[in-house]
Amino acid sequence: MLHFSADDIDRALTFPGLVETLRTAFREGAVQPVRHHHTVERAKGTDSTLLLMPAWTDFKAAGAGADGHIGVKIVTVSPDNNDIAKPAVVGLYLLLDGITGEPQALMDGPRLTQWRTACASALAASYLAREDASKLLVIGAGAQCRFLARAHAAVRPIKEIRVWNRTPANAETLAASLRDEGFEATAVSDLDAELGWADIITAGTISTTPLVKGARLKPGAHVDLVGGFTPGMREADDDAIAKARVYVDTRAGATKEAGDIVQPIAAGVLTADAIVADLHELARDQKPARQSADEITLFKSVGAALEDLAAGIAVYESLKPKA
Repeated sequence: MLHFSADDIDRALTFPGLVETLRTAFREGAVQPVRHHHTVERAKGTDSTLLLMPAWTDFKAAGAGADGHIGVKIVTVSPDNNDIAKPAVVGLYLLLDGITGEPQALMDGPRLTQWRTACASALAASYLAREDASKLLVIGAGAQCRFLARAHAAVRPIKEIRVWNRTPANAETLAASLRDEGFEATAVSDLDAELGWADIITAGTISTTPLVKGARLKPGAHVDLVGGFTPGMREADDDAIAKARVYVDTRAGATKEAGDIVQPIAAGVLTADAIVADLHELARDQKPARQSADEITLFKSVGAALEDLAAGIAVYESLKPKA
Protein backbone atom coordinates (compact mmCIF):
# COMPACT_ATOMS: atom_id res chain seq x y z
CA MET A 1 0.00 0.00 0.00
CA LEU A 2 1.27 3.46 -0.93
CA HIS A 3 1.29 6.43 1.44
CA PHE A 4 0.78 9.97 0.13
CA SER A 5 1.47 13.06 2.22
CA ALA A 6 0.00 16.54 1.81
CA ASP A 7 3.05 17.52 -0.24
CA ASP A 8 2.56 14.48 -2.46
CA ILE A 9 -1.04 15.49 -3.12
CA ASP A 10 0.06 19.04 -3.97
CA ARG A 11 2.50 17.60 -6.53
CA ALA A 12 -0.13 15.35 -8.08
CA LEU A 13 -2.99 17.82 -8.60
CA THR A 14 -3.69 21.09 -10.41
CA PHE A 15 -6.77 23.23 -10.01
CA PRO A 16 -7.85 23.21 -13.68
CA GLY A 17 -7.15 19.48 -13.89
CA LEU A 18 -9.12 18.54 -10.79
CA VAL A 19 -12.07 20.74 -11.78
CA GLU A 20 -12.33 18.74 -15.00
CA THR A 21 -11.86 15.45 -13.13
CA LEU A 22 -14.80 16.37 -10.88
CA ARG A 23 -16.89 17.45 -13.85
CA THR A 24 -16.40 13.99 -15.35
CA ALA A 25 -17.06 12.29 -12.02
CA PHE A 26 -20.36 14.09 -11.47
CA ARG A 27 -21.36 13.36 -15.05
CA GLU A 28 -20.60 9.64 -14.77
CA GLY A 29 -21.64 9.16 -11.15
CA ALA A 30 -20.62 6.81 -8.36
CA VAL A 31 -22.28 5.06 -5.44
CA GLN A 32 -22.08 7.43 -2.46
CA PRO A 33 -24.21 6.83 0.61
CA VAL A 34 -24.99 9.94 2.65
CA ARG A 35 -22.04 10.37 4.94
CA HIS A 36 -22.07 9.07 8.49
CA HIS A 37 -22.10 11.99 10.90
CA HIS A 38 -21.49 11.29 14.59
CA THR A 39 -21.13 13.64 17.55
CA VAL A 40 -18.33 12.66 19.93
CA GLU A 41 -19.42 14.08 23.25
CA ARG A 42 -16.77 15.47 25.58
CA ALA A 43 -16.99 16.08 29.30
CA LYS A 44 -15.12 19.37 28.87
CA GLY A 45 -14.90 21.73 25.94
CA THR A 46 -16.65 21.55 22.58
CA ASP A 47 -17.90 18.23 21.25
CA SER A 48 -16.00 16.73 18.32
CA THR A 49 -17.51 15.34 15.13
CA LEU A 50 -16.61 12.06 13.43
CA LEU A 51 -17.34 11.90 9.70
CA LEU A 52 -17.18 8.74 7.57
CA MET A 53 -17.56 9.25 3.82
CA PRO A 54 -17.61 6.10 1.64
CA ALA A 55 -17.97 5.88 -2.12
CA TRP A 56 -17.24 3.37 -4.83
CA THR A 57 -17.32 3.07 -8.58
CA ASP A 58 -20.77 2.44 -9.98
CA PHE A 59 -19.93 -0.97 -11.41
CA LYS A 60 -23.46 -1.61 -12.62
CA ALA A 61 -23.38 1.55 -14.72
CA ALA A 62 -19.83 0.88 -15.91
CA GLY A 63 -20.66 -2.59 -17.17
CA ALA A 64 -18.88 -5.92 -17.12
CA GLY A 65 -15.11 -5.88 -16.97
CA ALA A 66 -14.89 -2.61 -15.03
CA ASP A 67 -12.33 -2.52 -12.24
CA GLY A 68 -12.66 0.81 -10.43
CA HIS A 69 -12.09 1.71 -6.81
CA ILE A 70 -13.62 1.91 -3.35
CA GLY A 71 -12.72 4.78 -1.07
CA VAL A 72 -13.54 6.01 2.40
CA LYS A 73 -12.55 9.18 4.23
CA ILE A 74 -12.37 9.23 8.01
CA VAL A 75 -12.29 12.73 9.47
CA THR A 76 -12.58 14.26 12.91
CA VAL A 77 -13.52 17.89 13.50
CA SER A 78 -12.38 19.16 16.91
CA PRO A 79 -12.91 22.93 17.19
CA ASP A 80 -10.95 23.20 20.44
CA ASN A 81 -7.78 22.13 18.62
CA ASN A 82 -7.34 25.74 17.54
CA ASP A 83 -6.65 26.63 21.17
CA ILE A 84 -3.58 24.37 21.20
CA ALA A 85 -2.30 25.39 17.74
CA LYS A 86 -3.47 22.22 16.02
CA PRO A 87 -5.78 21.95 13.00
CA ALA A 88 -9.45 21.45 13.77
CA VAL A 89 -9.88 18.97 10.92
CA VAL A 90 -7.71 15.86 10.72
CA GLY A 91 -8.17 12.55 8.95
CA LEU A 92 -7.14 10.02 6.34
CA TYR A 93 -8.37 8.78 2.99
CA LEU A 94 -8.17 5.08 2.17
CA LEU A 95 -8.34 3.96 -1.48
CA LEU A 96 -9.07 0.30 -2.22
CA ASP A 97 -9.12 -1.88 -5.30
CA GLY A 98 -12.69 -1.97 -6.53
CA ILE A 99 -12.73 -5.72 -7.25
CA THR A 100 -10.57 -7.31 -4.54
CA GLY A 101 -10.93 -4.68 -1.83
CA GLU A 102 -7.16 -4.64 -1.32
CA PRO A 103 -5.77 -1.35 0.07
CA GLN A 104 -4.01 0.67 -2.61
CA ALA A 105 -3.17 3.98 -0.94
CA LEU A 106 -3.51 5.91 2.30
CA MET A 107 -3.58 9.69 1.86
CA ASP A 108 -3.56 12.85 3.94
CA GLY A 109 -7.28 13.49 4.44
CA PRO A 110 -7.30 17.24 5.15
CA ARG A 111 -5.22 18.07 2.08
CA LEU A 112 -7.34 15.90 -0.20
CA THR A 113 -10.41 17.60 1.27
CA GLN A 114 -8.99 21.07 0.68
CA TRP A 115 -8.35 20.30 -2.97
CA ARG A 116 -11.63 18.58 -3.77
CA THR A 117 -13.77 21.08 -1.81
CA ALA A 118 -12.22 24.07 -3.55
CA CYS A 119 -12.46 22.46 -6.97
CA ALA A 120 -16.10 21.48 -6.43
CA SER A 121 -16.84 25.15 -5.72
CA ALA A 122 -14.90 26.15 -8.83
CA LEU A 123 -16.81 23.56 -10.85
CA ALA A 124 -20.07 25.12 -9.67
CA ALA A 125 -18.74 28.60 -10.47
CA SER A 126 -17.93 27.47 -14.01
CA TYR A 127 -21.70 27.09 -14.49
CA LEU A 128 -23.01 29.80 -12.17
CA ALA A 129 -20.60 32.75 -11.98
CA ARG A 130 -20.55 35.37 -14.73
CA GLU A 131 -17.83 34.65 -17.27
CA ASP A 132 -16.35 38.11 -16.68
CA ALA A 133 -16.29 37.78 -12.86
CA SER A 134 -13.03 39.39 -11.74
CA LYS A 135 -13.61 40.47 -8.11
CA LEU A 136 -13.42 37.76 -5.45
CA LEU A 137 -14.32 38.22 -1.78
CA VAL A 138 -13.08 35.50 0.56
CA ILE A 139 -14.88 35.26 3.90
CA GLY A 140 -12.73 33.38 6.39
CA ALA A 141 -9.00 32.87 6.60
CA GLY A 142 -8.52 29.19 7.41
CA ALA A 143 -6.51 26.75 5.32
CA GLN A 144 -9.52 25.95 3.11
CA CYS A 145 -9.92 29.59 2.09
CA ARG A 146 -6.53 29.74 0.40
CA PHE A 147 -7.55 26.79 -1.76
CA LEU A 148 -10.93 28.36 -2.54
CA ALA A 149 -9.28 31.54 -3.81
CA ARG A 150 -6.88 29.63 -6.05
CA ALA A 151 -9.59 27.35 -7.41
CA HIS A 152 -11.97 30.19 -8.33
CA ALA A 153 -9.08 31.92 -10.08
CA ALA A 154 -8.63 28.79 -12.20
CA VAL A 155 -12.12 29.10 -13.76
CA ARG A 156 -12.77 32.85 -13.81
CA PRO A 157 -10.54 35.86 -14.66
CA ILE A 158 -9.99 36.95 -11.05
CA LYS A 159 -8.03 40.21 -10.95
CA GLU A 160 -8.52 41.25 -7.33
CA ILE A 161 -9.09 39.31 -4.10
CA ARG A 162 -10.26 40.78 -0.82
CA VAL A 163 -10.17 38.79 2.42
CA TRP A 164 -12.36 39.34 5.48
CA ASN A 165 -12.06 37.52 8.78
CA ARG A 166 -13.32 38.15 12.30
CA THR A 167 -9.65 38.35 13.32
CA PRO A 168 -8.06 41.00 11.07
CA ALA A 169 -4.55 39.62 11.55
CA ASN A 170 -5.63 36.29 10.09
CA ALA A 171 -7.15 38.03 7.08
CA GLU A 172 -3.86 39.82 6.46
CA THR A 173 -1.92 36.56 6.77
CA LEU A 174 -4.05 34.93 4.09
CA ALA A 175 -3.89 38.02 1.86
CA ALA A 176 -0.09 38.05 2.16
CA SER A 177 0.05 34.37 1.23
CA LEU A 178 -2.05 35.03 -1.88
CA ARG A 179 0.16 38.00 -2.79
CA ASP A 180 3.16 35.70 -2.60
CA GLU A 181 1.46 33.58 -5.26
CA GLY A 182 1.02 36.57 -7.55
CA PHE A 183 -2.54 37.61 -6.73
CA GLU A 184 -3.59 41.19 -6.01
CA ALA A 185 -4.97 40.51 -2.53
CA THR A 186 -5.80 42.75 0.43
CA ALA A 187 -7.35 42.30 3.86
CA VAL A 188 -10.55 44.29 4.49
CA SER A 189 -12.56 45.19 7.57
CA ASP A 190 -16.04 46.26 6.38
CA LEU A 191 -17.75 43.04 5.33
CA ASP A 192 -21.08 44.64 4.41
CA ALA A 193 -19.39 47.04 2.00
CA GLU A 194 -17.34 44.29 0.38
CA LEU A 195 -20.42 42.15 -0.23
CA GLY A 196 -21.64 44.82 -2.65
CA TRP A 197 -18.24 44.96 -4.40
CA ALA A 198 -17.71 41.29 -5.17
CA ASP A 199 -18.58 39.34 -8.31
CA ILE A 200 -17.93 36.08 -6.46
CA ILE A 201 -18.22 35.62 -2.69
CA THR A 202 -16.76 32.44 -1.23
CA ALA A 203 -17.29 31.69 2.46
CA GLY A 204 -15.37 29.04 4.36
CA THR A 205 -16.27 29.52 8.02
CA ILE A 206 -17.95 27.59 10.80
CA SER A 207 -20.23 30.50 11.66
CA THR A 208 -23.65 29.93 13.17
CA THR A 209 -24.62 33.54 12.46
CA PRO A 210 -25.20 34.60 8.82
CA LEU A 211 -22.38 36.68 7.36
CA VAL A 212 -23.60 37.04 3.77
CA LYS A 213 -26.56 39.46 3.70
CA GLY A 214 -28.83 39.34 0.70
CA ALA A 215 -29.57 43.04 0.91
CA ARG A 216 -25.89 43.79 0.24
CA LEU A 217 -25.44 41.60 -2.84
CA LYS A 218 -25.19 43.27 -6.21
CA PRO A 219 -26.97 42.03 -9.34
CA GLY A 220 -25.03 39.24 -11.04
CA ALA A 221 -23.17 38.12 -7.91
CA HIS A 222 -22.38 34.46 -7.28
CA VAL A 223 -22.30 33.22 -3.68
CA ASP A 224 -20.31 30.10 -2.78
CA LEU A 225 -21.04 28.71 0.71
CA VAL A 226 -18.58 26.07 1.88
CA GLY A 227 -18.03 26.23 5.62
CA GLY A 228 -21.29 25.19 7.28
CA PHE A 229 -21.52 21.41 7.46
CA THR A 230 -24.21 20.95 10.14
CA PRO A 231 -27.85 22.10 10.34
CA GLY A 232 -26.87 24.59 13.06
CA MET A 233 -24.27 26.41 10.98
CA ARG A 234 -25.22 29.32 8.75
CA GLU A 235 -23.21 31.60 6.43
CA ALA A 236 -25.98 33.40 4.47
CA ASP A 237 -29.21 34.98 5.67
CA ASP A 238 -32.75 34.24 4.51
CA ASP A 239 -32.72 37.27 2.24
CA ALA A 240 -29.74 35.92 0.32
CA ILE A 241 -31.49 32.56 -0.11
CA ALA A 242 -34.72 34.22 -1.22
CA LYS A 243 -33.03 36.50 -3.77
CA ALA A 244 -30.86 33.82 -5.34
CA ARG A 245 -31.29 30.88 -7.66
CA VAL A 246 -30.09 28.12 -5.33
CA TYR A 247 -27.86 25.19 -6.29
CA VAL A 248 -26.21 22.44 -4.20
CA ASP A 249 -23.52 19.81 -4.59
CA THR A 250 -25.90 16.94 -3.75
CA ARG A 251 -29.56 17.27 -2.87
CA ALA A 252 -29.50 14.45 -0.31
CA GLY A 253 -26.58 15.92 1.60
CA ALA A 254 -27.56 19.59 1.44
CA THR A 255 -31.18 19.10 2.48
CA LYS A 256 -30.11 16.99 5.45
CA GLU A 257 -26.92 18.62 6.74
CA ALA A 258 -26.53 22.19 5.47
CA GLY A 259 -27.91 24.87 7.76
CA ASP A 260 -28.02 27.28 4.83
CA ILE A 261 -30.55 24.95 3.19
CA VAL A 262 -32.18 23.17 6.16
CA GLN A 263 -33.05 26.33 8.09
CA PRO A 264 -34.63 28.25 5.17
CA ILE A 265 -36.70 25.18 4.27
CA ALA A 266 -37.91 24.91 7.87
CA ALA A 267 -38.79 28.61 7.86
CA GLY A 268 -40.66 28.42 4.57
CA VAL A 269 -38.16 30.70 2.80
CA LEU A 270 -37.08 27.90 0.45
CA THR A 271 -38.61 24.63 -0.69
CA ALA A 272 -36.65 21.56 -1.69
CA ASP A 273 -38.27 21.74 -5.12
CA ALA A 274 -36.99 25.29 -5.55
CA ILE A 275 -33.37 24.10 -5.53
CA VAL A 276 -32.60 24.51 -9.22
CA ALA A 277 -29.96 21.79 -9.63
CA ASP A 278 -27.14 19.82 -8.06
CA LEU A 279 -23.73 19.20 -9.58
CA HIS A 280 -24.85 15.92 -11.15
CA GLU A 281 -27.60 17.72 -13.05
CA LEU A 282 -25.36 20.62 -14.08
CA ALA A 283 -22.60 18.31 -15.31
CA ARG A 284 -25.12 16.31 -17.34
CA ASP A 285 -26.81 19.44 -18.76
CA GLN A 286 -30.10 18.30 -17.25
CA LYS A 287 -30.92 21.57 -15.47
CA PRO A 288 -30.23 25.22 -16.30
CA ALA A 289 -27.15 27.06 -15.08
CA ARG A 290 -26.93 30.88 -14.94
CA GLN A 291 -29.66 32.36 -17.11
CA SER A 292 -28.82 36.09 -17.15
CA ALA A 293 -26.07 38.53 -16.30
CA ASP A 294 -28.04 40.15 -13.48
CA GLU A 295 -29.40 37.19 -11.57
CA ILE A 296 -27.86 36.20 -8.23
CA THR A 297 -26.76 32.59 -7.93
CA LEU A 298 -25.94 30.70 -4.74
CA PHE A 299 -24.16 27.36 -4.40
CA LYS A 300 -24.14 25.41 -1.14
CA SER A 301 -21.53 22.71 -0.67
CA VAL A 302 -21.51 20.20 2.17
CA GLY A 303 -19.06 17.80 0.54
CA ALA A 304 -19.66 14.63 -1.41
CA ALA A 305 -17.82 11.33 -1.14
CA LEU A 306 -17.72 11.16 -4.93
CA GLU A 307 -15.41 14.18 -4.85
CA ASP A 308 -12.99 12.44 -2.50
CA LEU A 309 -13.05 9.30 -4.60
CA ALA A 310 -12.36 11.16 -7.85
CA ALA A 311 -9.56 13.21 -6.28
CA GLY A 312 -8.08 10.17 -4.55
CA ILE A 313 -8.01 8.21 -7.80
CA ALA A 314 -6.37 11.17 -9.55
CA VAL A 315 -3.62 11.29 -6.91
CA TYR A 316 -3.11 7.53 -7.06
CA GLU A 317 -2.92 7.42 -10.85
CA SER A 318 -0.47 10.32 -10.92
CA LEU A 319 1.91 9.01 -8.26
CA LYS A 320 1.76 5.21 -8.40
CA PRO A 321 4.86 3.47 -9.74
CA LYS A 322 4.70 3.09 -13.47
CA ALA A 323 4.68 -0.46 -14.84
